[in-house]
Amino acid sequence: MNIAALRERIRVAEQQELQQGSLRSWLGGQMEQLHPAIEPGSDPLDTLHRFAEGYIAEVPDTLEAAQAVAESANMRTQLLPVLKVAEAFFLQPPDLPADHQGMLALLDEAYLVHRLVEEINDRYIAHGGEPLLPLDTTRANVIVHQLLGDAFANQLDMAVDTAVEGLAPESLFSSKDFADFRQIIAQRGRIALWQNWPCLSRQLGVEIRLREAS
Repeated sequence: MNIAALRERIRVAEQQELQQGSLRSWLGGQMEQLHPAIEPGSDPLDTLHRFAEGYIAEVPDTLEAAQAVAESANMRTQLLPVLKVAEAFFLQPPDLPADHQGMLALLDEAYLVHRLVEEINDRYIAHGGEPLLPLDTTRANVIVHQLLGDAFANQLDMAVDTAVEGLAPESLFSSKDFADFRQIIAQRGRIALWQNWPCLSRQLGVEIRLREAS
């Protein structure tokens, strides 16, 4: 995996954002469509901007940490195919809107990666296993889905669904690979195995909360 290339793409886009402020401007235009349950704090635009930057920056950290675990814990079979697809989503994404450039394009691509993690985890959990990657991206993904809008976000979700069908088909969960994965987790312990896992909530800004339904 080319983690350096991921970080370089982000670095270049961040420099463009400092000069042009395109992502911040776009976020300002999305404020009115946010669901009332999303509370971005007393300075909504500043909070959402930090949130989006953290959501993007988390991608290489997530993939790097998972790659290290794959190498050290004999989990290459389970993790590496997922990581390669995630890397491709970020470096070679499906067609994006022409006006999505710089950090906004990376927000689209980061959504693909984080949704992939979410869907793979859901499949592992549904079959009586532990999540493959111990990162709960659900709340963050809901917020980004809202920002991107249902129509476009649903298109990205379809690309994720297609990838997941190939990475985690039903046959996987009756295979020796899945049994081996569960044995590794039982032997090593999830806490010890993932002790250096990056904290998504810390990256994304704790001010963002989903208001509880009344």
